[in-house]
Amino acid sequence: MEKRDFSILVSKFLPQVKKNVNLANFTTFKIGGESKFFLKVKTKKELIKALLVAKRLKLPFFILGGGSNILVSDEGFSGLVIKFGEPLSFYVNKGLDWAVGIPGTLQGAVYGNAGAFGFSMADFVKEVEVFDIQKEKIKIFKNKDCQFDYRESIFKKKKNLILLSVKLKTKKSNPQKRREYLEYRKKNHPSLPSAGCIFKNIKISSLNKSLFEKFPVFSQFKNEKFIPCAFLISECNLKGKRIGKVEISKKHPNFIVNLGGGKAKDVLKLINLIKKRVKEKFQIQLEEEIEYLGF
Repeated sequence: MEKRDFSILVSKFLPQVKKNVNLANFTTFKIGGESKFFLKVKTKKELIKALLVAKRLKLPFFILGGGSNILVSDEGFSGLVIKFGEPLSFYVNKGLDWAVGIPGTLQGAVYGNAGAFGFSMADFVKEVEVFDIQKEKIKIFKNKDCQFDYRESIFKKKKNLILLSVKLKTKKSNPQKRREYLEYRKKNHPSLPSAGCIFKNIKISSLNKSLFEKFPVFSQFKNEKFIPCAFLISECNLKGKRIGKVEISKKHPNFIVNLGGGKAKDVLKLINLIKKRVKEKFQIQLEEEIEYLGF
């Protein structure tokens, strides 16, 4: 099938689809190329229809939420990007006080088990409604079925499971706490465009105990659950390191910020530099928290 004919076919089944849309405009990083096809959907029914069309046409697809935890290639994405999800901010005053100021969607937060200030989505999810694109069936997953772990869920591992909706355990909101959390973010997080934290913090339980003997500087975290990646990056003297128009934040070095006109290729160079330096200095392999699209 010719490319032109294929585009006509996609437009036939998905009349609202747009072509060659700049994804930088839909990510908090403000970086990335164009998506061949782009579709905004508002309902679960519209999402399922788009997924089935992509499956029938063997068209690669990606579900984009708030675009807050993703790096898009400078070359863009040759498939279908489907923008879907309920803003996480809608749920902040329903018990998710810790999520104040976090961009993104509820579905995306569940997907990556987002968290802050000692909380995570795993603490609040009652059940989720999922579309299994392989079996073309809607399923209900209870909290335990989601296999939550630090910044992980079954949905990250099994890409055939697409999050449709989420039921939360209701908890009383605390306006004072929300103000404190928001103030903390304003004070400690950069305001320039970013994808949020690039790397997962290091689980203390995953480290060889000999590292605490080899690196006495780790002793300050012995009663904690994690060693912050920002600390490791800072210890490698990488704060403020710049390549092109992107920079390792001086304010919070687990953020890479776009200074204006930044390129994904330069973000990747900084990511690889950080991983290399931390590995050399501390014998720790960092793991990205962000997702990649189009690479």
